[in-house]
Amino acid sequence: MGEHSKALSSHEKALEIRQKALSPNHPDLASSYNNTALVYDDMGEYLKALLFYEKALEINENILSSYHPNLATSYNNIGLVYSSIGENSKALSFQEKALGIRQRILPPNHPDLSQSFHNIGLMYSKMNEYSKALLFYEKAIEIAQKALSPNHPDLASSYAKTGATYHDLGDYAAALKTFEKILEVQQKTFEEGNAAFGSIYSWFGRVYRSMKDYSNALEYFEKCRAIIEGKLPERHPGRAVTYSNIGDVHRLLGDYGKALSFHQRALNIQESVQCDSLECATIYTNLGETYREMKDYSTALTYFEKGLQIRENKLSKSHPDVAVIYHSLAKLYLATRQYSIAMENVQQAIDIAQEKLPSNHPHLFEYKETFEKIRRKL
Repeated sequence: MGEHSKALSSHEKALEIRQKALSPNHPDLASSYNNTALVYDDMGEYLKALLFYEKALEINENILSSYHPNLATSYNNIGLVYSSIGENSKALSFQEKALGIRQRILPPNHPDLSQSFHNIGLMYSKMNEYSKALLFYEKAIEIAQKALSPNHPDLASSYAKTGATYHDLGDYAAALKTFEKILEVQQKTFEEGNAAFGSIYSWFGRVYRSMKDYSNALEYFEKCRAIIEGKLPERHPGRAVTYSNIGDVHRLLGDYGKALSFHQRALNIQESVQCDSLECATIYTNLGETYREMKDYSTALTYFEKGLQIRENKLSKSHPDVAVIYHSLAKLYLATRQYSIAMENVQQAIDIAQEKLPSNHPHLFEYKETFEKIRRKL
């Protein structure tokens, strides 16, 4: 955090000088706005980052040609911030603008093109357009393999997002295989404890959790935690997500005390900084599951409703992440013997899963099992 504070202080001083000495549309002023935004971005202060990125963009749009590379960079940066706060449609729009410029001015194997394809793939992943996401990730990887070294972090990132998409599709074996390849490269490239390992460890944890291998899931989430606590500020949103994941595994292992402890740490961060609203929804959902299993159904319902409201506002109502909460609500109402309401919720979950997920997706099987349990009670 100290390094961020020093960098921010330096950039703010430079900005103050340039604001007094330069014209409002001077390119150096745009550079200062951008540099300040980058620091806020690294700190997880996304709304402040967006404010300064937009100031830089306003200048660049006034002084640069429509196809200038700096304009593409501005669009790319703003798109990434919108992604970080869960505004995926806006993020996609800005990433498409960046790609349009780069396709016009860059050679076909330029790394910046790979970056744009990757970022658009990320947006489609978040929007549940998994086939489109895989298509763009494959384009990113095809370019990166030609333009970058085998251990380049951008190439690893595209592989990682491919693995994440396989996970979302329920193909856990393919996801695990992809992440194992990335880890093998990283182990040859970086020393243990490098920040690059954090994201991969987190994904191993998620995949093993989905495979119901909770001991391995907890091991990898703890590895991720050890890294982020050494690298990220105390109130960084990335910490909240990791704490919630660890809490969720403790819940699955039946240790509700530890689960609530980690969930509370996640909530404390969430309430003090600007978090991705969809990550907030995940934290609420994980808390709801913990309280449901503790048979504190009123508290569980409160958190499920908070999570559902966010996901319905930020995602389409037919998004698989919405179905997850409908299924959680169905299990809650089953436990409280409100069978008709339980049936309504599980049917909504099944309808979404049948529309959006492969027919062999594990979630669909789980929803149908719950459906049968409820049906037998009616």
